Amino acid sequence: MATIISTLFISLDGVAEIDPDWHFPYFDERMGEAVGEDYEDVDVLLLGRVTYDSFAGAWPDREAAGGEDAAFAAQLGDVRKVVATRGSQDLGWRNVERIDGELVDAVRAIAADPGVGKILVAGSISVVRQLLAAGLLDELRLLVHPVAARKGERLFDEGEPIYPLRLVSSEALPTGVLRLVYAPATLPAAATYDDVTGDLPGASGS
Repeated sequence: MATIISTLFISLDGVAEIDPDWHFPYFDERMGEAVGEDYEDVDVLLLGRVTYDSFAGAWPDREAAGGEDAAFAAQLGDVRKVVATRGSQDLGWRNVERIDGELVDAVRAIAADPGVGKILVAGSISVVRQLLAAGLLDELRLLVHPVAARKGERLFDEGEPIYPLRLVSSEALPTGVLRLVYAPATLPAAATYDDVTGDLPGASGS
């Protein structure tokens, strides 16, 4: 079964819809390396339609231009891309295909392919939400910018159930961005306020 990983840029107040005004001031060499690490050994790049349109509207031209970002642009072009869209128009980039049927069922089928070892979900907030709800996401990788965006779409919507997570690794980047990697988990224990009063400051057991 393939490992399914989400990678997102996100603000302190949970906004995962990138605004260049708060994103690019924090993008440095180390963040570039972190992004590159997320894209290593990717067999399938899974994208929502909005994120795909953003990628397809920029990266093919950057590859053709041959600038400093051309190598990464070529990497994106070469990888197999699967897009969650209900539209039928030409997607206009190489190595791209549509989701066949419902998203969760399609992702399960792709992940079960013995030839697929790593599926990366780049951006694509709605896709990440659906995979979290279905219990299909293995890792949530967040580059948390030290800024309150105050507007834009947040990663987590309101609803039930809650999503307990386990911190797998953390790193503070030079700009103050935190690279946090989480995996699905369970709550440490069932507890109420009465269960933790002995741990409060000044309690006899402290």
